[in-house]
Amino acid sequence: MILVKLGGSVITDKTRLRSFRKGTVERLVGEIREVDEPIIIVHGAGSFGHVLASRYALHLGKRGGEQLLGLSQVMADVRDLNLRVMRIMNRERRACASLPPSAIARLEGGKLVSLDHRVFESYLDLGMTPLTFGDVCLDLEKGFGICSGDQLMESLASHFLPRSIVFCTDVDGIFDRDPHLDPKAKLLERVTGEILDSLPRTERCDDVTGSIYGKIECMLRMSSFTRECWVINGNVEGRLRSALSGEGVIGSKVVGDG
Repeated sequence: MILVKLGGSVITDKTRLRSFRKGTVERLVGEIREVDEPIIIVHGAGSFGHVLASRYALHLGKRGGEQLLGLSQVMADVRDLNLRVMRIMNRERRACASLPPSAIARLEGGKLVSLDHRVFESYLDLGMTPLTFGDVCLDLEKGFGICSGDQLMESLASHFLPRSIVFCTDVDGIFDRDPHLDPKAKLLERVTGEILDSLPRTERCDDVTGSIYGKIECMLRMSSFTRECWVINGNVEGRLRSALSGEGVIGSKVVGDG
């Protein structure tokens, strides 16, 4: 089994509200369709979630004011994004099942503490591809909060122990500095905890699910549940296909201490 994350920065323009990259998703789904192996897909919320979630401070939990209207709008928007991805998968004849985390997951203090893996198992047994996404969920401490795609990936990885985990981002992998800001940034082909500690810290846009460092820490933990954990550029044709088929691919392999 393979676990794939389609990053919000790949399937949307994270700087523009509700901007869907339809052609990119069509290509990525086409590459996924070529793989004859069970797959679970998680996609980020991108500009369908982060922009309004940041505006209404949904990651801080219930604070009053217009938050509940913002909460409702974000839930509607991320479902809109999920349905757009789902329709493309249907057109590509890859049967999928949409699994909104708000219905099957719970947070506590912003951390994912419960996810109904049995639902994923049941759809996999039917021969379908479970499709889930970053969402707003109930939080046992804060009322509600953000359940990120990376949190879902970690929970699914620990339960299913996939053969391979692939993160599709908008750059070739993990760099020693932000490649969007520095053309001399060097791709790190192998990433460990020691390398993470040495990286400079920058942030380019609103993202209520945490910085890139938190994401890499999550990947490092996930690497203990799989034979290989890759970060690749989903904007380059063929990269996802190569990663899914086990071929050589340009990217970063994340390796934990275990």
